[in-house]
Amino acid sequence: MTDEAPDPVDGTEPGESDPGTDPGEVLFYEPGGSRWVVLIGPALVLAVLVMEIVGPGQVHWPVLIIFLVILFGFSLVQVTAARRHVSVELTETTLRQGAVTTPLADIEEIYPPNNSPTPEDWESAPALGELHGVSRRRKGVGVRLTSGKLAQAWARDVEVFRSELAQAHAAVRMGLPPSGRKADAGEPESGRSEEKDQDTTE
Repeated sequence: MTDEAPDPVDGTEPGESDPGTDPGEVLFYEPGGSRWVVLIGPALVLAVLVMEIVGPGQVHWPVLIIFLVILFGFSLVQVTAARRHVSVELTETTLRQGAVTTPLADIEEIYPPNNSPTPEDWESAPALGELHGVSRRRKGVGVRLTSGKLAQAWARDVEVFRSELAQAHAAVRMGLPPSGRKADAGEPESGRSEEKDQDTTE
């Protein structure tokens, strides 16, 4: 998990949810890629520039600029793609894998981890999101959708992700509203009690 703020992602399939509904609190988030990677290229070019300035030879400005543009552009494309297609965001009612958001109500069952040498059927199932398989350095969590299809939810910190997903899924199955809606539901009651207090004082 990370402290970075979640990036907005537009995709909503499958089981498209109403954009106006509140998905609830973010329970788990992985950005997919760190923005600091973009600085590696400029840092390398800067190191070479310092060595050329300190050294006896001349500074090769055109070559350094070309390398700077190539390294910066390549790393920027990589990080942008990773943050869009390999990011994970779990809220109280939805699971976003890459650019695809799945309502937790569309998940029928979450399978436990497979600790036996025999592979389970869900381990060969496609991944949730727009990628067909689970991305590198991520691990899958087997799920069965309400449509009957098997799939794999995935994350880098899979143990924490599995725990948060199981708890959020259980709350949705029990019909519990997100914490934000609970607070909103309590406001009218408090307002009515204040009005009653005012009437009694008058």
